Amino acid sequence: MPLDFLNIVPENNLRLPDALNVTYGPAREMTRFILAADRAVRRRGVFLRIRRDFDELLYANRQYTARGSWFPLADGFNPECAELNPENSFWISGENAEGEIVVTVASRLIDLSGTNLAEQARAVWYGKDSGQPCIVTAPAAWEISGIVNWGGSLWVRPDFRGRHLAYLMPRVVKAYSCSRWPIERLFCFVHLEAIKRGIAPSYGHQHLSYSVEYPGSGHSEMAIAYTMLGEFYAELANFMANGGDIEVGDIDSSSTSSTPFEHDVTKTSADVVFHGSISLS
Repeated sequence: MPLDFLNIVPENNLRLPDALNVTYGPAREMTRFILAADRAVRRRGVFLRIRRDFDELLYANRQYTARGSWFPLADGFNPECAELNPENSFWISGENAEGEIVVTVASRLIDLSGTNLAEQARAVWYGKDSGQPCIVTAPAAWEISGIVNWGGSLWVRPDFRGRHLAYLMPRVVKAYSCSRWPIERLFCFVHLEAIKRGIAPSYGHQHLSYSVEYPGSGHSEMAIAYTMLGEFYAELANFMANGGDIEVGDIDSSSTSSTPFEHDVTKTSADVVFHGSISLS
């Protein structure tokens, strides 16, 4: 993608407040929102770090997938399949006081100028278009174009579930992405089973469009959840109007406390612990 806009890449593995440099959007509102979200996560015993070492994310994912508490990364967030670099992607590592990774979420910038998500759905999901099976019927896929952001790879370690982290993290990654890149639309993929169970609002998107399928990928039929930039800014304005603090303790837990990764996966063996300084050797 052409990187002909200001794109400040933070040093790898910085704490979220230290990595914050609002380049796009309303600086005051964006800064207050991100710092408030960071405080809300810290109140739950988790410290957020901005990272670009996707090999570390892949390593942790494979270990926890083998133990039944995570699903394999979509190829679009797998550095062995997609062209991920510091200019077009990052992931957030949430760590406990001992430095163990307990939460993750990832973000990828995609240039769909002159095309749209429907035409590029295969390349987006798999990292490249090699003719893999792909069925797109979601009307919004033809409308999602320009500079867009895909948020995914949301995971919470089993012992940290029930703390509303699955509600907070999608909002953190959206806000930080919009502060760094000139994004026009944000989207993610949501499994239909999660939508039936009322989980979709956890992701913080305004719209759902049905559906997208990647037969043979190991993922069932999904909808596209998406938000326009103006709608995201309206969420920021609402946040400011309500006092500038994020607290989800009084939110209905039936709609915000879980994700497909939190309840659909049965843990089959004891979890091992991973630290922020994972060794690949």
